[in-house]
Amino acid sequence: MPSILMILTSARTWSLRDGGQRPTGFWGEEFVVPHRLLTEAGVNVTIATPGGLVPVADEFSLVPETNGGDVEKVADLRAYLERVAHLLEKPARLEDIDPADFDGVLIPGGHGPMQDLAVNPDVARVLATLLPDESKVVAALCHGQASFFSAGNPDGNWLFKGRKLTAFTDEEETQTGLAANALWLLEERLRGGGAEFTSGPAWGSYVVVDGNLVTGQNPASGEAAAKAILKELADRA
Repeated sequence: MPSILMILTSARTWSLRDGGQRPTGFWGEEFVVPHRLLTEAGVNVTIATPGGLVPVADEFSLVPETNGGDVEKVADLRAYLERVAHLLEKPARLEDIDPADFDGVLIPGGHGPMQDLAVNPDVARVLATLLPDESKVVAALCHGQASFFSAGNPDGNWLFKGRKLTAFTDEEETQTGLAANALWLLEERLRGGGAEFTSGPAWGSYVVVDGNLVTGQNPASGEAAAKAILKELADRA
């Protein structure tokens, strides 16, 4: 049975340019869809957060307005979160995790990772162990790729320089109305760091697989990203 470490943000607010704090957390769909697909496929998923703090879903991710007006989808997301509440309430401490125990890592988004995972030394430790090992899989969704900024390689360069990837685009962030007040924009910073960034149409499913690196552009990419993770795990089994 393959095993995946799922790192969730434990941030509950996101610091903005004007000094404000916006309520945040992980994005519901980006956790629910991959977690359900992976566990149903027989993958052993371990949830971990910085400090073992209880993660929370961004309430904005659990309303019809951010889910295409689909009330049934929102009800499904909330019901799944309730079913796995016992897992979310007792996450592993990221500080105690040995990445060698896992076949891969998946980091869902929400704006929370921009607050804590982007500067977390234990995220850096996990990524620096798994990404250079082609037998392992590294995956992230949407704003989860903010976690990549934590990680350098032994020669002092950014670990993801030159890697092909995608993430939540500046266009999408602008359409949310949050770009102007963000301290930094994810696509702009990924490009500036030397990643080979590509994207699909705003809000559509788009996934990039570059060797053992799997990235999804936005919440709609969760299913395709999870299926890509399963394929990469199978290819490396």
